[in-house]
Amino acid sequence: MPQPGSATVRSRVRIPLTFPDGYRAEAEVFTFHGLADGAEHLALALGAVPDGGTPLVRLHSECLTGDVFGSDRCDCGPQLRESVELISGAGGYLLYLRQEGRGIGLYNKLDAYALQDSGLDTYDANTALGLPEDGRDYTAAAQMLAALGIDGTGGTGGTGGIDLLSNNPDKAAQLGRLGVTVRRRVPTGVHLSASNVRYLTAKVERTGHSIELSRLVG
Repeated sequence: MPQPGSATVRSRVRIPLTFPDGYRAEAEVFTFHGLADGAEHLALALGAVPDGGTPLVRLHSECLTGDVFGSDRCDCGPQLRESVELISGAGGYLLYLRQEGRGIGLYNKLDAYALQDSGLDTYDANTALGLPEDGRDYTAAAQMLAALGIDGTGGTGGTGGIDLLSNNPDKAAQLGRLGVTVRRRVPTGVHLSASNVRYLTAKVERTGHSIELSRLVG
């Protein structure tokens, strides 16, 4: 895969974060010029990477229903909350990517929900709408990491790449093709509810997500 062009940091600002359960963290939020898709993606720097250490990085795709409204149809909100705490402890970055509905957009995602209510899984619902199962491209994420100075992306941080906080093997594969050194993939927790068990099962069975459902679902 051709390597992405360069992006640059546009601005940085500190923002205190408080989650509904009371957990607090301090983030330095970065914006960028020159991202390939032109979207307003953000990078949140959390914690401090030890000298010679490897930053923990999560690519989190925007989910209005889960991140903001607390929807139980997915595990996005709990993953976001968990990721902020884990990255704050280890030091690294949360890349908040404007890729609602695995890249199909909010309205299309809600249309896909309606099809899921009639029996389709999350992937077949997308294709029934004439949309990709997963339309996400992580070129902008690779550009953001390079702009932040992560070694293995053309930066000069000297960190030797990243540890990727993700259950999704496609994220690691795409980043690798884009020149990002993924030293290891760190799974998130299993955030299971009665409303998302079919969704999580489809992610395991259809796209190989590393979610340990077998011990929780009889």
